[in-house]
Amino acid sequence: MPAIITPERPDTPDAIALITELEAALEPLYPPVSRHGLSVERLIIEGVHFFVLRSDGTAASCGGVKLFGTDYGEIKRMYVRPQYRGMGFAKLMLTHLTDFTQQQGISLLRLETGIYQQEAIGLYEKMGFRRIPPFGNYTDDPLSLCYEKSLT
Repeated sequence: MPAIITPERPDTPDAIALITELEAALEPLYPPVSRHGLSVERLIIEGVHFFVLRSDGTAASCGGVKLFGTDYGEIKRMYVRPQYRGMGFAKLMLTHLTDFTQQQGISLLRLETGIYQQEAIGLYEKMGFRRIPPFGNYTDDPLSLCYEKSLT
């Protein structure tokens, strides 16, 4: 199954469907104060570079990166539909977002995730991300984990 990653506005039908599914998956796990995902509108307003991975033409995964000047990039809204998990798409998307960030001349990539996202945490750690204290607008939240990876 060929997987193709393309840049896409977060307000396209496929992107909206993926983000909506991600929200629905997180909603029962975390209270609103612990869910830090940006809405479609905020993704656009905040200039998040957004990408969709398609497998045989079907949207299977999404992810974005928000650039904070040249200081760092932050992974946003990374998601793989359940029926596409275990196929390496999360690793493909994370590699794509990492490469994109590096191509912008940025040497540090950060992210925040929830403590119940065990598969995601395993992927991030396997891909070289290390735990850090809360950064940016994040506060100490027992349901939240922050990570970063040097791209140099």
